Amino acid sequence: MKIALEITPNLEPLFGTRDENLRLMEDSLDVRIDLRSDAVHVEGPEESVARVQRIFQDFEALRRQGIHPHNGELNGMLRLVVADPATTLRSLADSGKQRSAGIKRTVQPRSLNQRRYVEAIEQNDMVFGVGPAGTGKTYLAVAMAVAAMNAKKVSRIVLVRPAVEAGEKLGFLPGSLQEKVDPYLRPLYDALYDLLEPERVEKMLEKNVIEVAPLAFMRGRTLNDAFIIMDEAQNTTIEQMKMFLTRLGNNSKAVITGDITQIDLPNPRKSGLVDAINVLDGVEGILFCHFEDSDVVRHALVQRIVRAYESAKPQQQELPLGDAIEMDVPAIEERAQQQVKPQ
Repeated sequence: MKIALEITPNLEPLFGTRDENLRLMEDSLDVRIDLRSDAVHVEGPEESVARVQRIFQDFEALRRQGIHPHNGELNGMLRLVVADPATTLRSLADSGKQRSAGIKRTVQPRSLNQRRYVEAIEQNDMVFGVGPAGTGKTYLAVAMAVAAMNAKKVSRIVLVRPAVEAGEKLGFLPGSLQEKVDPYLRPLYDALYDLLEPERVEKMLEKNVIEVAPLAFMRGRTLNDAFIIMDEAQNTTIEQMKMFLTRLGNNSKAVITGDITQIDLPNPRKSGLVDAINVLDGVEGILFCHFEDSDVVRHALVQRIVRAYESAKPQQQELPLGDAIEMDVPAIEERAQQQVKPQ
């Protein structure tokens, strides 16, 4: 089947940088797309051609509504559309709009795993996001927390991080206790300021509607009516992880994010995240979402860097599992690939 699609004004963003979006549609849907001066010619199986036509129609409809996704966001949306026949650009834009009420940026998953992660957070009270750097684990969790508070599903947000140096000792840090721990919590502040107006963030921090605190501050607390996020969970000890997970109060939701390939603890085998993946596997009400290097949404180089390190990793002999604290990181990664992902 072959059709010609009209080239409407401002259609070029759909093509992507160096026509990368057109190449994505060609490779994923088994069609051939030719750009002519007067039209876009699409040739291939009838169903695939119809899906390409729907993409063009949806993009035009979104443009008329004043919705102009930037290139990286649009490419991510198209990856979801070509992977699932039931997904359309308009349905993704609508769901992103609902999640983004009161937020500067649209909360839009850019991969299937990111979509599963966002849906898991919406549907469950405790979710673990495990995977390499740059996959949007923390950013999406903070965005979902802000959206939940804007929708009055929770009354406050609690952002937590273990204060562990990344392979270097910083020594004495001057200032008050809060000033000492703020450098460790900076990535969480960055996400907040990217999603909300600075003045609003400052007011929420001042009123303690948003609390950013080191993990050590959590002991003995019960967090009710809150959206709680723990970032860099791979750097918690087993005892700290258990302590944090048992802080969950009524009408609260918790998201725990981490990368088991970047553990900065003296003994990586005692990572609370590694232990939790083993101990909590199969516990009702807890979902684990595992990300891969293909989910990286930072600079394109980051994805290639992650893959290079993975391929250069020496093959390690898998040790007997035994107790939870004896479970090694390669075994965890293998289980992550085999685990059933949330529907």
